[in-house]
Amino acid sequence: MEIRQLEYFVAVVEDGNFTRAAARVHVTQPGVSAQIRRLERELGYELLDRSGRTVRPTAVGEALLPYARAALAAVRDARLAVDQVAGLLRGQVNVGMVTVVASLDVPDMLARFQAAHPAVEVSLRQGSTDDLVEALRDGELHMAFLGMAVEPPAFLRTAVVRADPLVAVLRADDEYGGRESLFLKELAARQLITLPSESGTRRLLDLSLVAAGVDTPIAFSASDPQVLVDMAARGFGVAILPRGAVRSPGDEVRLVPFRDPDLHGRIYLAWPDDRTIDPAAQAVIQHALDRIQDGDEVLPEADAPPGTGGAPGTSGPPGGTSGPPGTSRASGTDGPDSA
Repeated sequence: MEIRQLEYFVAVVEDGNFTRAAARVHVTQPGVSAQIRRLERELGYELLDRSGRTVRPTAVGEALLPYARAALAAVRDARLAVDQVAGLLRGQVNVGMVTVVASLDVPDMLARFQAAHPAVEVSLRQGSTDDLVEALRDGELHMAFLGMAVEPPAFLRTAVVRADPLVAVLRADDEYGGRESLFLKELAARQLITLPSESGTRRLLDLSLVAAGVDTPIAFSASDPQVLVDMAARGFGVAILPRGAVRSPGDEVRLVPFRDPDLHGRIYLAWPDDRTIDPAAQAVIQHALDRIQDGDEVLPEADAPPGTGGAPGTSGPPGGTSGPPGTSRASGTDGPDSA
């Protein structure tokens, strides 16, 4: 029995497909199949049910699976222990970033880290906060930048990167374009456009419209903030977006902040609080926290609503059960709320 055979077996079980598993372990599909067949011959039992569209473990395969995962974890931990003694930093770190906050300069942050630690492979995945929270829960991501209007779920440890107020994006010649600020209720007669219903911005906006006594329906939604900015520039409607999502508004639109209280979300750096983080992931988290602490913002300056402040001072990421000063375990019970 070889470690690679166990690795291929676990990959096929988790992906439910030989082709996807082969791509995951960077081996040809026939190579993966041959090694698993060899493992089955050695054990004397079939480990996988190949009869359906999705490959599933047999009863024997189910019994082997936790031991295979434990063996792979032990090998990974042994390598990490050797690397730590040797002063090396290497591995794979998977980072998530909420799609709507395009102005987060996460690529630059990761590029700087990778230049200092070329043996660490860093990947960046974009998506909604709901998707990224699920990926953090499942162990697919080590850390993520999330845009949320409510407290993050309890299994995450977080640091606030920036308060991100919502703004009205108006055509330059709009009657409100010269205003310094406005109330949400002043847009009651206007056509509103914003992010999709599964986004935290939309959820926050829907609640705020109800609180303001505005029953104006959302006329149009899009997941790309720039599409909404372009439509506002053409007079299609008033786009309501997080300020950080509008990177270069241009001369065709005006951004007007709201005077309504609590009409803002927050950008969080989040990582799981319920498992040990390997050294490479710890180093990337620390790199991000250092930039926040030093004022080298990953998000451009934005006016935070009263009482929110800026990014908190933070220090090292958790090595197990404790996190850096200035970070917190989320206590909200509302679940993930995507930006």
